[in-house]
Parts: sequence; structure tokens; C-alpha cells
Amino acid sequence: MDTLQSIEQFKELKNVGKTIFMFSANWCGDCRFIDPVLPAIEEKYTNYRFVKIDRDEFIDLCVELDVFGIPSFIAYEDGAELGRFVSKDRKTQQEIESFIDGLAK
Repeated sequence: MDTLQSIEQFKELKNVGKTIFMFSANWCGDCRFIDPVLPAIEEKYTNYRFVKIDRDEFIDLCVELDVFGIPSFIAYEDGAELGRFVSKDRKTQQEIESFIDGLAK
């Protein structure tokens, strides 16, 4: 999974193709809980690019996008938001895959 480096990169990635942004932080126990399953999710959904956003580095972006709990996911296709799975709750692999399966095709 790539890691976001700049706001400019975020704008570029969200506007080109299908991208799922995962909002996370190093100190977040629930984020670390899903780390082991993320490679399998990426492998299953190869039509999406996955990008991790460090909440602490990009707090203004999180506020702008109403991401107040982590881990959270927002999916875009060519600039349009396809869906969001945003909450402070721990997420399972099945819940994340259900979210992705439910996105507009």
C-alpha cells in the first residue's frame, strides 16, 4: 500500500481511476489490528489503488473530509466519491470487503 506524501498527490490520485484511501495513525490500535489483512484485501481488489493517509500528518485533510475516527476508508473514482466507511470502530476484513463490494461498479 502506498503512503500519501502530499495534498497535491491526494488530489491527483482521487481524480484519476479508482482509489481507496485508508486513514490511519501509528498509535491507533484498531488500525494495527487490520494491518495483517490489508495485503489480502489489496490482492483481491486489484481494480483499486490503495493509499494510506496518516491522520496526524494530514489532519486538515481529515477535517475537510469529515474523517474523525480511524481506521476509515473513502473510495473515489475519477474525482467522484463512491463511498465511505468512516467511524472510530475496529473493522474486520469481512466488513472492509463488504464495504468495497458495495461500492458503485
